[in-house]
Amino acid sequence: MYLQQICSYVKDACKETGTFIRNEQTKIQASNIEVKGLNDFVSYVDKTSEQMLIERLDKLIFDAGYIAEEGTRTNHGKEFNWIIDPLDGTTNYLHGLPPHAISIALQQDENLVMGVVYEIVSGEMFYAWKDGGAWLNGQKIHVSTKNCLKDSLIATGFPYHDFSKMKAYMELFEYLMQNTHGIRRLGSAAVDLAYVACGRMDAFYEYGLKSWDVAAGGFIVKEAGGAINDFYGENDWLFGQQMVCGTKDVCSELTQLTKKYF
Repeated sequence: MYLQQICSYVKDACKETGTFIRNEQTKIQASNIEVKGLNDFVSYVDKTSEQMLIERLDKLIFDAGYIAEEGTRTNHGKEFNWIIDPLDGTTNYLHGLPPHAISIALQQDENLVMGVVYEIVSGEMFYAWKDGGAWLNGQKIHVSTKNCLKDSLIATGFPYHDFSKMKAYMELFEYLMQNTHGIRRLGSAAVDLAYVACGRMDAFYEYGLKSWDVAAGGFIVKEAGGAINDFYGENDWLFGQQMVCGTKDVCSELTQLTKKYF
């Protein structure tokens, strides 16, 4: 019950911060946008949103640490750490496009125990807590029943700053174009994972990921009955910067391909 109560509180914090993000979208000017790296943007909205979330979360677990994209808080907790992306899909947001989302996960020791992904445009709240299943706006969700890659719709993210694996990526992309129901690139890894969790997508793969991109969504996928690993079938997906997930059979089949191509 404790984790469920924490999850409920985090959902409320996401809604409150999501209202701020939504209201600021038409106010952003080019002068408000900073470039963190190649094709990697940030605005005052990202930073303010992160601060708003941290202020709320500080009241929940007072000695928790933070792994947060914009680095407004960087202390490491002894037992608990929040992993936060205050606005996943910033490029979409700056261009007035959906989806974009808030992603918050809670890590206890080395294990994820709760995750929330709030897609701001649709108002869809995806969430899960340890051994509590996965949920979307009060309805329980589960990964799809697809058991082979050829019948699956795949989500991915295009490389935008690390092009060192571009050849392998494009070769796998070409194969999947010809041997699946199709590939989608939404622009938010957190939302990609949420959509896998509720069965809209059957699998997801990407490299160049950060923990705040995938922590909450990956945890929700697992609680929704999905499988998740890195490109080589190992469990190093949270901090390993690469991920494959989906239904158990499709994830296994796709992982054989990432092993082959990468």
